[in-house]
Amino acid sequence: MTEEEKNKLSPMMKHYMYMKELYKDCILFYRLGDFYEMFFEDAEIVSRVLELTLTGKECGLEKRAPMCGLPYHAADTYIARLIEAGYKVAICEQLSDPATSKGLVDRDVIRVVTPGTTIEDEALSADKNNFLCSVYSEKDRIGVCWADISTGLMEAAEFSGKDAVKMLDDTLSRVKPSEIICNSNAELLQNQLSCVVAGYTPSFYAYKDENYLFSKAEKAIKSQFKVASLAVFDAEDKKNAVKAIGSLLAYVQETQKR
Repeated sequence: MTEEEKNKLSPMMKHYMYMKELYKDCILFYRLGDFYEMFFEDAEIVSRVLELTLTGKECGLEKRAPMCGLPYHAADTYIARLIEAGYKVAICEQLSDPATSKGLVDRDVIRVVTPGTTIEDEALSADKNNFLCSVYSEKDRIGVCWADISTGLMEAAEFSGKDAVKMLDDTLSRVKPSEIICNSNAELLQNQLSCVVAGYTPSFYAYKDENYLFSKAEKAIKSQFKVASLAVFDAEDKKNAVKAIGSLLAYVQETQKR
């Protein structure tokens, strides 16, 4: 969409596009009354994946904006299906009462649901964990952390030397995380992994490198677990594992917003 077209959009649709720009890699669930609505490309994707009717809405342009909606009270079921299909969902909620709001209703994203951070019962299995994994790689040293945020289980490890990639491969094959975030250097490891497990193919997503800084990771761990030192975890000399843990905590904080 050109800048000229954006300027022609209605005030509500301008806000929708603003929020969508902030969450480009997500399907944006935009709350309008009793429904979550999706527009433009998101609407076309959701209509196809969830087999919902694609309609249109006046938006200020000559053509109506493609639109697809679903009842807010049934959102968990639809979100679970989108997550299973490999999408992320950003939930943009109404923060003020439409009946008393002057002008536009206040809206903001209150949570981002990803394959590794979902806590909806519809998307979880009772007989296995749903792991989010973080990988940090530097030279021949690899740090890895995996956590199930629905149960609070978290583990981490650090590998080094010529067998580091193989040990990471073995770990991922055993843990089978639903989502893997990593630093930019670790993204290159994806092509070196085999993960010979039926039905499991690891897919790496390059997360913000600044969240893998040791100082930032150390601070995140101390804050989360209310400790004064990493010595309590026997992790002072495992800097790459610390970086993996800290970045995972940052990712959870960023997506869950709590």
